[in-house]
Amino acid sequence: MIFFTPIIFFFISFIFSMLGLGGSQIYIPILFWMGMDFKTQAIPLGMLLNVVNSSSAAFTYGKEKLIEWRTAIPFGIFMVIFAPFGTWLNISLPTKPVILIFALFTAAAAILMLSGWKPKTGKLSSSKKMILGIAGGSILGFFAGLIGRGGGSFVVPLLYIAGLEPKKAAATSAMVITFSGFSSFISHIVTAAQPNWIIWILCVIAVFLGSQTGSRLMAKRLKSRTIKLIFGLVLLGVAALLIIKDVI
Repeated sequence: MIFFTPIIFFFISFIFSMLGLGGSQIYIPILFWMGMDFKTQAIPLGMLLNVVNSSSAAFTYGKEKLIEWRTAIPFGIFMVIFAPFGTWLNISLPTKPVILIFALFTAAAAILMLSGWKPKTGKLSSSKKMILGIAGGSILGFFAGLIGRGGGSFVVPLLYIAGLEPKKAAATSAMVITFSGFSSFISHIVTAAQPNWIIWILCVIAVFLGSQTGSRLMAKRLKSRTIKLIFGLVLLGVAALLIIKDVI
């Protein structure tokens, strides 16, 4: 069964690359269900595939000039900086209420996208893009560390609500997730990883090909309305999963 995983991951990365998401929240459970040890194999490989997917998509979006670099770079850096503070605070605070808040925020963002709502902030200035990156990265980084999530599902809704159009929000998110995903991958690979190299290589190739196919399709063919529809439906699924798995 484990050798069917690369085929499944090709299609997952195809979809997630169009949305600016890494996909670790999907890769890790599938790897575990396929028989991999959760800590030493599923999590390290899932985080690696997360980085491969997001960085591959970000490379495509960068070439197509869809990434808002003034937002993406500080957003990614401050997510990495503030995540350890959330992890430290996690010891003394209940996380279920926080996860519930994030799930409701995600569901609200999904409904706004599906309804056709557009933010009326106008075009963001360079300074506002920088402030958005610093503030958004700090807040999401902190809460991602607090609830033990990568935070990718919340980046696009925040960017969209702040005024970025859907294509640029997804493209910028791919760059942001590369920062945070790489940091998480390093922390896991040096502590617990026990690679099955054949499966790892096959999965990396599959995710890279899926990511390249999906990101190129999004950049050149898909309209913003289609992206909003896909992302809205995925976000509703993520919100439901958060509430069922981590709150209820």
